[in-house]
Amino acid sequence: MGSRKQRMQLKRVARWGVALGVLYVMLRWFEHSQVYHPSREFEAAPAELGRAFEEARFKTTDGVTLHGWFFPAETNVARAQLAFLICHGNGGNVSHRLGLCRALLDLGANVFVFDYRGYGRSEGRPGEEGTYRDAQAAHGWLRQKGFRGEHIVAFGESLGGGVVSELALRETVGGVVLQSTFTSLPEIGAELFPWLPVRLISTIKYDSRAKLPRIRVPVLVMHSRTDDLAGFHHGERNFAAANHPKFFCELSGAHNEAVWLQPAFREAIEKFLKLPDLTAAGQ
Repeated sequence: MGSRKQRMQLKRVARWGVALGVLYVMLRWFEHSQVYHPSREFEAAPAELGRAFEEARFKTTDGVTLHGWFFPAETNVARAQLAFLICHGNGGNVSHRLGLCRALLDLGANVFVFDYRGYGRSEGRPGEEGTYRDAQAAHGWLRQKGFRGEHIVAFGESLGGGVVSELALRETVGGVVLQSTFTSLPEIGAELFPWLPVRLISTIKYDSRAKLPRIRVPVLVMHSRTDDLAGFHHGERNFAAANHPKFFCELSGAHNEAVWLQPAFREAIEKFLKLPDLTAAGQ
């Protein structure tokens, strides 16, 4: 009788274990699907910018092959030694960032945009640590091209801001730009899904606000007061956490709007590049 009761209890425990296991897998799948929206299809080609470009293929420290486009600055320009390293947002691929590339190229610097693992023509599957390694590999590619770390400006768009915040702690950069970047994934997740215990169950962090106090290079925070995904307070909190020298640029429009077309965007980047260290790099 006792043996039968024990078997029943073991079955109940096993059922609960299976149920909890399935629930955990579903939660992890849901979290991942909400964070990463990669696309393999290209909607544009780099030649459309009418500029010289180079197709880049390079490997991460864990052996993943990534793809990117490098656009060199015009010859004999003041900022020929400066390079923007673009870490894009969570959706699409490099082909959706040609407008941003054009805007930064117009400032006279080099531009390198690449795809995280699982995006575009890059191998693998995205994940938080993976994107950090990807940014380091892209940084290393620029270093091999002859750019000094101090001459690389890490530009993070939305989720990319979380990537460049970590990059600035792992590698030498000359400055960090956070455009439409949330403070952390658990914080924005809790706002988007208030009925879920997001802060307790999140495993993907991208906690820019926690890292900013340890970043010792100039920071430019750019955010729209009408951002419909990462509210304006995210930009304000990131700015408050950053060290000096730091700058804030108020943009306008929705989260996925082409903010690089706004005069405020160009003016803020121009001002940022006139900082003494970055100005010296451009001479």
